[in-house]
Amino acid sequence: MKLYDYPYSSAAYRVRIALNLKGQTVEAVPVDLREGRQCSADYHALNPTGLVPSLDTGEGLLGQSLAIIEYLDERFPEPPLLPAGAFARARARSLALQVACDIHPLNNLRVRQYLERELGVSEEQKLAWYHHWLRLGLDALERQLAGSGSLFCCGDTPGLADICLVPQLYNARRFGLDLAPYPRLVAIDTACQRLEAFANAHPDHRRSDE
Repeated sequence: MKLYDYPYSSAAYRVRIALNLKGQTVEAVPVDLREGRQCSADYHALNPTGLVPSLDTGEGLLGQSLAIIEYLDERFPEPPLLPAGAFARARARSLALQVACDIHPLNNLRVRQYLERELGVSEEQKLAWYHHWLRLGLDALERQLAGSGSLFCCGDTPGLADICLVPQLYNARRFGLDLAPYPRLVAIDTACQRLEAFANAHPDHRRSDE
């Protein structure tokens, strides 16, 4: 398999974590978003959305991180990334989608670039936008996960919700958001970072490999 990857893409970060949890190695193909490589004709021919990550599975190409992660979970069932039981699985997906669909799309690179280049938004205004949507999303996640005695989002083993949460908290720190109001989320993140699968997927680790 080949993973078209960018270290600081939180969507690609999710897939790297999932691959590590599954014990799968892939050929990494860098797509430098800062240089606009995702907009090249070659990459658009591969993935018309111009987004990362993309996974060449050997039987076809997949985009969209959550679809890729569910594919990996079905193809390599151990360890499972979703808990047992219909409700528990739906809740895990709900938590993951709050990050992947409600927080991340409003703050990703192409949105920030549009705010700056097309709407003339200042750096200060752009950061305020970023923090606003982060706080709304993280406030909700903190309330939902507070009071749980589990080590991770949905139990005592990491799964889909943790895979989405950790990259989002990385970005929150990167853009200077105070995480003090989110002790439960920070505790989950700390537990995840102790695991090799998460640590080896970290953007700083990826940069050191280049």
